[in-house]
Order: sequence, then structure tokens, then C-alpha cells
Amino acid sequence: MCGIVAAVGNVDTRLCRAMLDRLAHRGPDDSGEVRRGDVWLGHQRLSVVDVPGGHQPLAGPGGASYVVVNGEIYNHLRLREELGVERFSTGSDSEAALQVLLVDGPVGLTRLRGMFALAYLDEEGAFLVARDALGVKPLYWVRRDDCVLFASELRAFDEVDRPLVESFPPGCCWSPRGGLVRFADAVPARVRPAKRPSADGRWDESLLKAVRETVVTAVEDRMMSDVGIGVFLSGGLDSSIVTAVAAEYARRHGHRRPLPTFAVGTPDSPDLLAARVVADHLGTDHHEVVMSPQEAVDTLPRAIRAIEHFDVHLVRSAVPNVLLAEYASRHVRVVLTGEGADELFAGYPDCHQERYSAAEALQGRLVETVEGLHWENLQRCDRTTMAFGLEARVPFMDRDVINLALSVPPEYKMIHPGVKEKQLLREAFAGWLPTQILERGKLQFGHGTGAKDVLTAVQAPASSRDAEEEAAFYRLWRAEFPGIDPLRTLGRPPLR
Repeated sequence: MCGIVAAVGNVDTRLCRAMLDRLAHRGPDDSGEVRRGDVWLGHQRLSVVDVPGGHQPLAGPGGASYVVVNGEIYNHLRLREELGVERFSTGSDSEAALQVLLVDGPVGLTRLRGMFALAYLDEEGAFLVARDALGVKPLYWVRRDDCVLFASELRAFDEVDRPLVESFPPGCCWSPRGGLVRFADAVPARVRPAKRPSADGRWDESLLKAVRETVVTAVEDRMMSDVGIGVFLSGGLDSSIVTAVAAEYARRHGHRRPLPTFAVGTPDSPDLLAARVVADHLGTDHHEVVMSPQEAVDTLPRAIRAIEHFDVHLVRSAVPNVLLAEYASRHVRVVLTGEGADELFAGYPDCHQERYSAAEALQGRLVETVEGLHWENLQRCDRTTMAFGLEARVPFMDRDVINLALSVPPEYKMIHPGVKEKQLLREAFAGWLPTQILERGKLQFGHGTGAKDVLTAVQAPASSRDAEEEAAFYRLWRAEFPGIDPLRTLGRPPLR
């Protein structure tokens, strides 16, 4: 996990270095740059895999090609076997991206399994930038007449360029010659929900087994690390499942210490209490960040600055996330989170049968939400952790988990009497967690930690309406990021 800056065209090296310096928090361990012709590549490194040998920019044979990568390539070991281990000179997972591009060119991007934003320069001087299909890793760009600039965060760009900053679209690559090209979709067109196989609307054991095994594999793939790894544990179903799988993996692979878990909330908040139950059950090395109301209020400007967003729901959840990430970064370098399960398995309270009388409407809503996660939850997840040089991994956003979850008949995900939200996921992991956790109802993170009540009371004492609270957040955001167009960078204007 790192921060990258790239430029092609009439390059101003001093500007590029200043941009990279503003991303130092994303990669506090190392920094590197290279210029060749009209291309400049810069990298701030958080060392996770091949700590001594993974310095970037990574160079190809003879130093004729280079790549900078922000993210993780989870199938890098398999790619080494497919491409030939003799091609590789480091143990870095990012080198798999370099070698795939050297062998296959831009088509090779489809072979990468993971979360990434990268910039690549080949032997002939051709330049390419790409972002993963979901947009788990951030990337922004500015298209000037004489130069195109790229960076991992909004703050990297100077005041002159900020009015031109746009979010680089997920699943796309760009080159000066080829322009913007889509190479992957967040939800592939071939993914279609199956028809219900039974008249009673119930699923069978084979589906439960498929869900369980696919999620387990996704979590285990994200356990690769040469440094400390833990889990953000809210005590909700999703993070508890991730914790259970990760803890079992750690035991099975002989980890010397129990899996570290981290929870946050106001005193006696629902999340803190539930997380204790899970941690005790699984025997994790559990840590709590107990957040006072004043601490939550004081953290608000830091949270908005960190996530580069003003959305009311994101900010409410970002406040405890910032405190949690700040604390966890002193103990581990990588954390797993439960992000994405609600969007795949219809975990939000509005997924009621009466709201979506047609299953197709619910399916459409879920697909739309997954495709838009890069504007919202994934942005908060990345920024709150990377503000402290902490890498967050999101197993539920694995390609196989997405494809399986969205091929499940949407009728199976509807909430109705006797059936809770995410009932399919609950039953798939029956026996892995205490019954009270498996049956725990959904609470948004800002509610479960107690942050929502505190911030609403302070920011909008006369009313709890979201628009008034967001207006206050937007003013703080605008002061921090003057000149940025929220429609171009965040996908929407503020609430009015």
C-alpha cells in the first residue's frame, strides 16, 4: 500500500516532487522516483511484502521499463509460476504487475487479482495508467493541454490544478496514444442472478457451502504479509466473519501470537460490547479505543481532512475510524475489514420486501451500489487507514465473492417476517461465531460506535436532518480543499 504520482508531457519535476511529498503519510517507509523522457514516476512506500527488496519504481530488465503501484496483487505467486520465476528479481507482489505488462501489454491488466492503481512505462517509452475494476485504490488526474498529472489523493494537487482534478474511472487504463479504455467492470455483464431452485424460497446446503468457501478463500488470500496484520472488529456480522476466518488461518499456519483485533466506540456502545464477545470467543489479542464525546467532536476536522469527503454518513463513520486507525497503526501495518458485505448481501434496512416488490429492482439497486462504492465507503476505508500508513484490505470486495453474491437469486436477500438481513450469510457461517453475533441486527458504523449521536447533537442541535449536518461538514471540506469540484471528484454535489 503506497502513494503514487505520475506525469506525462511537459513535466515539471519540482511540481511532481511536491505532489509526492504531500502523500508521504501513505508510504512512510521509503520514497523513489524516476524520469525518462517526458514521463515522471514517483512512489511513497509502505513496506508490506518483500520489505527489503520492494523499492519502487520497480525496474524491468536493463532499467528500460518501470512501474509504480499502489495496492496489492493477491495472485502474484500464481503469476510467477505462469510467467516463469526466472523473470522476477524481487519478492514484491507489485513486480507481478510489471512482468504481466511486459509480457502481455495492457491486456495483461485483466490477469491481476487485487486492488491497485499503477503507472507504467515500457521499453519503448509508452506510458500507461490503470485502476482496479472496483476502485478500491484511489486515483485522480488532471488533463492539461501540455501535461497529464496523476496522484493517489486530492491533496497532492496544487491550487492551480485543483479546479481540473477528476476521479480516474475504475476498471480503466489510459495512454497518450490510446486514450481512456475500459478493461474490466466492477460487476461483469455475465453475472446474472439465478432463478430460485425451490418453491419455498429457501436455499440449500450447496449454496451455503459455496458462499462460505468463497469468502474464506478471499480472507485467506488477504492474509499475505511480511509484517503485522490484524482486523478491524466492530462486532457486526461482517467484520466478525472476517475475524473468525483470519483467526483460524493464523492458528492453522502457526502464527506465534493471537490475531490482533481492534474495536472503537463511546463507552458501552453496542459495537464495543459486541466486539468483546467475538474477541473472547475467538481468543484474539483484542484492543479497544474508547472514544469520549469530546474526542469525537475534536476529531471531526481531522476525519474530513483524511477522507477528503463531506458525505454525512461517511463523516460520522470516519470519526471513529480515524481514531481506530491511528491506534492500530502503532501495532500492525495491515488490517482486514468487513467492507462491502452489506452491498452484496442486502444488509441495509431498506432492503425490505415491501420496498422492492420486484426482485429485479433489488438486484439493480445492489449492482448500482457496488459500482458506486469507490465514491464512498471504499474512499473512507482507504483514507482513514492510509492517513496513518496503515493498509486496509477488503475481502468481501474480492472478484469471486462479488460474482457469486450477485448471482444469488435476489429473493434470497429480501427481508421479510422471520428472515433477517443477510440471512444467507448468517447461515453460511453458523457455528463459526456466537449465536448472539450471528443474530445481531444491522447498525451502521456511525450508529454502533456512538459517533452519530454525538456529532448530530453538536453540528445540528436544532435539527437532526442530514442536509443540515452535511452543510456543516461541507464547509469544513471546502476550507480544506478549495477549488475542488465535488461533482468531478466525488460523484455528486453536497446536499442542499
